[in-house]
Amino acid sequence: MKNILILFSAICFAPAINAQRLSKDEKKIIDVINTQMPETLRLLEDFVNINAGTFNTEGVRKGGNLLKDEFDKMGFTTEWIKLPDSIKSAGHLVASRKGKKGKKLLLLAHLDTVFEPDMPSNPFRLLNDSTATGQGVVDDKGGDVVIVAALQALHSLGLLKNVTITTYLTGDEETGGQPAAVTRADVIEKAKLHDLALSFEAGTLNTVCTGRRGADTWNLYVYGIQAHSSGIFGEKAGYGSIYEATRIIDSFRKALSTEKYLTFNPGLIAGGTTLVDSTDNVRVYGKDNIIASKTIALGDVRFLGEKQRREVRVKMKSIVENGNLPGTRAEIVFSDAMPSMEPTEANQQLLAVLNKVNNDMGLGEVTGGDPMKRGAGDIAFIADYITSIDGLGPSGKGSHAPGETINLKELPVLIQRAAIFIYRLTR
Repeated sequence: MKNILILFSAICFAPAINAQRLSKDEKKIIDVINTQMPETLRLLEDFVNINAGTFNTEGVRKGGNLLKDEFDKMGFTTEWIKLPDSIKSAGHLVASRKGKKGKKLLLLAHLDTVFEPDMPSNPFRLLNDSTATGQGVVDDKGGDVVIVAALQALHSLGLLKNVTITTYLTGDEETGGQPAAVTRADVIEKAKLHDLALSFEAGTLNTVCTGRRGADTWNLYVYGIQAHSSGIFGEKAGYGSIYEATRIIDSFRKALSTEKYLTFNPGLIAGGTTLVDSTDNVRVYGKDNIIASKTIALGDVRFLGEKQRREVRVKMKSIVENGNLPGTRAEIVFSDAMPSMEPTEANQQLLAVLNKVNNDMGLGEVTGGDPMKRGAGDIAFIADYITSIDGLGPSGKGSHAPGETINLKELPVLIQRAAIFIYRLTR
């Protein structure tokens, strides 16, 4: 309780909202959110202090059930979407209500974090009068709480009556459960039943996301002739697998590194006479006087749009299969991970609605951020089916790092903006 009172006194200095362009109901929304901030911060603190690393399925569900109680109090129908045991996922928490007024909204965030129980603990705590830290506080537990707090304000004013809103909180966003065709099937089907998707990953007051790059993985396998090192470059021994792997990877760089929105990274490489590899772990054996017969490189590729996704695979595959050094051969295997979210005209139109909310609140212009500055996210799985916008969650710094922080002064304002945005879309 003491920490909550300190936090509440800190956020009282949040920027004042210019309410001249807001309706009577919208002004009430702001007042309610300000009044409920101590409870909101208490919920955030309790939520952050539950470890919810993706593979800690019990912790993810415990945190989800904390929020489930809040949705139940508001009269939402709640359920856990269970996934097969083989996927080792906590599943997804869904809270929904149906009506006939306004646009049908799908609100998206995720319950899990990158911080597993065996990592150093970082409980929720105040760093100064405007900043708090904690595991997953901004990515994405703060986003979950923005949704809950915004809906609580609307509910308390009777503004959720006869509207259709589904909140979908995934339990395995940080390490996406595979196959995605199974783990994201339900959210895709629900997206098709709604008009607009609002995603509450971290953002700022003046920048949101109308496009996000996708991410795939690739495994490069290169084979050479094992022989005495003194024969390297010779007709019988050839160049060995390590030289060929080096040629291929550097050819990727030369051919593709200047293409807009495209990045590709070899995150692991190993070569020798014997390799034993798993998903992201390779054991290698060899000697300095033996030509390496096997080399493996594991990497990812980030792209924007299905066209770029297809084209980069063709180009990389061509480099791998053509022009091999003497005595070598190679192959590359791509695996789908996350699709991308293209910055469509419909997304831009939805941004324009948010921009008016921003201006009416006196917060200035809000623009769509550069897709290069965002990683992949769950919104991309549904972006082909529904108009979408992302980055509506809290502001902060250091996502995925031990000192991850949230901006407490902006948090009430972002909750207010989310609530007014939802209110206007559902009229």
